[in-house]
Amino acid sequence: MFVLVHKSSLQGKLQVPGSKSHTIRAILLATLSQGKSIINNPLLSGDGESAIEAAKGFGAKVTLLDHQLIIEGRGIPLCVPEKGIDTRNSGTTTSFVTTMATLTEGETFITGDEQIQKRPIQVLVDALRSMGSDVSIIRANSLAPPLIVKSGLYGGKVSLDGFNSQFVSSLLLSSPLARSRTEISVSNPLEKPYIQMTLDWMRRFGATVQSNEPEYTRFIVEGNQQYKSGRFTISSDWSAVAFPLVAALVSDSHLTITGLDFSDTQGDKRVVDLLIEMGADISKDTIAGTLAVSGGKKLKGGLVIDLGDIPDALPALCVASLCSDGMTTFTNLAHVRVKESDRVLVMAEELGKLGAKITIGDDHMNVYGGLPLHEGNVESHGDHRVAMALTAAALMAGGDVQINDASCTEVSYPNFFASFIQAGAAIVIHDDEVAP
Repeated sequence: MFVLVHKSSLQGKLQVPGSKSHTIRAILLATLSQGKSIINNPLLSGDGESAIEAAKGFGAKVTLLDHQLIIEGRGIPLCVPEKGIDTRNSGTTTSFVTTMATLTEGETFITGDEQIQKRPIQVLVDALRSMGSDVSIIRANSLAPPLIVKSGLYGGKVSLDGFNSQFVSSLLLSSPLARSRTEISVSNPLEKPYIQMTLDWMRRFGATVQSNEPEYTRFIVEGNQQYKSGRFTISSDWSAVAFPLVAALVSDSHLTITGLDFSDTQGDKRVVDLLIEMGADISKDTIAGTLAVSGGKKLKGGLVIDLGDIPDALPALCVASLCSDGMTTFTNLAHVRVKESDRVLVMAEELGKLGAKITIGDDHMNVYGGLPLHEGNVESHGDHRVAMALTAAALMAGGDVQINDASCTEVSYPNFFASFIQAGAAIVIHDDEVAP
């Protein structure tokens, strides 16, 4: 699928879907629990679907009702998935099920799509091996899936680099079900809000875990615990909020985003404050759960933004920076480059096709504001956040912008283009892969 985006604006109200990160944690913890869990407002496309298929593979019974999941977990041991687990494009699911697979009584094959098979997972594999688990990367000289994981999660002491919070969360989620106490030491912890999210979900499902918050460098989890099923509601996705928010800011828009939980631990909630610091006209209503944004004004440049805890915010903030009166610098980018794409390189290349000036250093990215964007043909690289960011940029371009491979937005934001069109964006959707 490709889309053609014409310069236009967003008006009225818009609500984003449930959080991908919350949904995956809730589904997999319900799988590890005994009994029936009810999950309201889950994300049911892309990564959410990958987590559901993994849950089924491990033996959970999953029923989908209107905006609700009912998951009947079996506790441990989990079933050995007969056909293995294909996580498709979900890096989070891949990381989490790798440790979960040690809680079966057999051997589990884990794979994903072409992008997943390029994303290094050796740090997690080494951590599990140091705890006595038998995990193998199948391809010679590879650091990425496919994997073979055998039964056995014994606990013990483990140390790992925290540059990718998914690996830390993976160990945490399954550790209450290990055979003995697990002590996890983390150096260089990044994406700390995601670790806090994991801890919160573990506690909601009844597990006890000790941690030295807010440093997030040491965790103690007693083994032989049991997760308890329950009823849960998924908050709206603050990572997704960034895209209509920025799209409204860079165009002559007046948009209200609804259904938000300002008390949520999602790190990307910070995007709102960063945009306000840049001079954006945004009003928060924490009681009603809304953001009201008026666009079309010049933003302030000169900010230096550390993305250590909010790597997913780069694509959206990069587009917002194009409307500034100076240069915006992004730092701490190593983990931004190993997402669904190398988002640093990809955003520089694709926005450059539209006339943007962006330079890349060893661990920083400079975005120069004030240059007009023009028509062009750009690629999503199969990355949902890149596709959504390019859509926001296209709304302020001086000519039509074609975005190829645009269906990847379904990974985290079902009906993304439909919601923009309903709010007034001039977008034409084509089912072909590229224009004839």
